[in-house]
Amino acid sequence: MSGHSKWSKIKRAKGANDAKRSKMFSRIVKEISIAVKEGGPDSETNPRLRLAINNAKGVNMPKDNVERAINKAEKEGDNNEEMSFEGYAPNGIAVFVDCLSDNKQRTVSNIRAIFTKYNGSLGTNGSLSFLFDTKGIFTFAFPDGMDKDEFELEMIDAGAEDIEFEEGVITVTTAKEDFGSIQKKLDTLKVEIENAGLQRIPNDTKELEVVEALKVMRMIDAFEDDDDVQNVYYSLELTDEVAEAME
Repeated sequence: MSGHSKWSKIKRAKGANDAKRSKMFSRIVKEISIAVKEGGPDSETNPRLRLAINNAKGVNMPKDNVERAINKAEKEGDNNEEMSFEGYAPNGIAVFVDCLSDNKQRTVSNIRAIFTKYNGSLGTNGSLSFLFDTKGIFTFAFPDGMDKDEFELEMIDAGAEDIEFEEGVITVTTAKEDFGSIQKKLDTLKVEIENAGLQRIPNDTKELEVVEALKVMRMIDAFEDDDDVQNVYYSLELTDEVAEAME
C-alpha cells in the first residue's frame, strides 16, 4: 500500500492550488448529487451523502457550497451517469478511469483522445478488472488523546485489512464488504475523516525509470484535469525518486 499512500500525499500537495481545488470541489458536488439522488438529502440516513460531506470537509470545501449542492440536487435531481474506462499507458501500465458525466459521447471522446495523445491504448470494459481489487480506503489525522494500540484493535475488529501510520496521517484499508462497518466505527469514535471511498488497488505494480514514469504521470494528470473524471487508478509503482520528481 506504500505506493497508494505516497500518491495520496502528492494529491494533497497538488490540491493546494486554486485550479486543483476547484476541480476537487466540482467532483465532490457531483458525488453529493449522486448521493442525494440515491438516498435523499438527510446525511443521517444516507451513508453515501455523509461520506461525500466528510470528503468535502477534507478538502476545506465551504459549508455553504455543500448545502447549496444538496439543495440543488434535491430540487433539480441529477442526470450524471457513472462510467468507467480501462486501458494501458506506455510501458504496459494498466489504467482505470472512473467518470461521472451528463454527456456520454463527450466523455468517451475526451478519454479516447487522452489515451491517444499520450501513446496509450483504450481497452474494452472488463479487460483489466483482474489486475485490480476494489478496496475501501479511509484517510484521516490520528485523533488526539487516543491510544494507538486500542485504536488499531478497534479498526481490526471492524474489518480493517491494513493500517498505515505516516507523518500524522492514517490510511485504513478494508475489503469492499467491510467499508460500511469501518465508516460506522469511525463515526462512533468521532474521527473526522479526511477522505474515504472505494478505490481500485492494483494487485501488482511496475517500476519504471523516472523519465518513463513521468510520461505516464503526464497522462494521469491529463485524465484528472478532465471535468468528467472522478478518479484515476494505475499500476505504476511510485518510487521515492518518481515522487520527488513530481513535487
